[in-house]
Amino acid sequence: MAISDGPQARKQYGDELRRLREAAGLTQEELSVRAVMSRTHIAHIEAGRRRPDLADARRLDEALRGDGVLVRFLPTLGEGRVAEHFAEALRLEGMATVIREYAAKLVPGVLQTEAYARAVLGSGFPAKSDEERDRLLVTRLERSRILADFHTPVFWTLLDEAVLRRPAGSRAIMCEQLRHIVKLGASHRIRVHVLPYSVGLHALMEGFVSLMWFDDLPPVAYVEGLKTGRVLEVPSVVRECQAVYDHALGDALSHDASLDMIESVAKEYEHAPEQ
Repeated sequence: MAISDGPQARKQYGDELRRLREAAGLTQEELSVRAVMSRTHIAHIEAGRRRPDLADARRLDEALRGDGVLVRFLPTLGEGRVAEHFAEALRLEGMATVIREYAAKLVPGVLQTEAYARAVLGSGFPAKSDEERDRLLVTRLERSRILADFHTPVFWTLLDEAVLRRPAGSRAIMCEQLRHIVKLGASHRIRVHVLPYSVGLHALMEGFVSLMWFDDLPPVAYVEGLKTGRVLEVPSVVRECQAVYDHALGDALSHDASLDMIESVAKEYEHAPEQ
């Protein structure tokens, strides 16, 4: 059974990984080759600074012949709180000093209002019970607390116009959600850029990405698709993700023009009759 995530749990997990590695007579570099992982990532796991995802744990366990121990005792954030593939990204999000995200279809979780988040969580398949949805909603809303400090993390969001146009719940919910983003942008707590439909195809068409920087860790990128997600930490791959983000950002509207557009769409929702 997995143990609850936290500094002590990650430290215990790292100690066990180190014990198994040393018992196998391997250096971190040698293990990185066997497990097809970077030595830096293994070092961070052993130090308790990072939590491996399920795929990492399986590769480490196989490389060290751990008989499943590194999978069974993988630290988690608690059953049902977040999807397994997002657990590590959520932990890193809380440590980041700079976050830059791109969203193709939905408002990023950190920026979601309660009503919008409830609508999103109620739209998936298979359907969730009210209890399941409420549990997930608590976690979703807790994420917005990282914006309570005005200065850290620095937060940029790059939104495809589809994010503004795709209704989630009622028109009133969309109006509230878009004006929440406008308020955060107008106060300069976040920086907002919209990629309008008029741009056509752009460099980030493939989907969601979150770029994160830290005071004492190398930067990472988190990418996500249907039922999947992965924290990328190989420096060359992270730099490539950053370059793709910058390329798409060059096609986007300015911060002020983006806020004007979001407010304009909010007014469309406000004045259009409910269907």
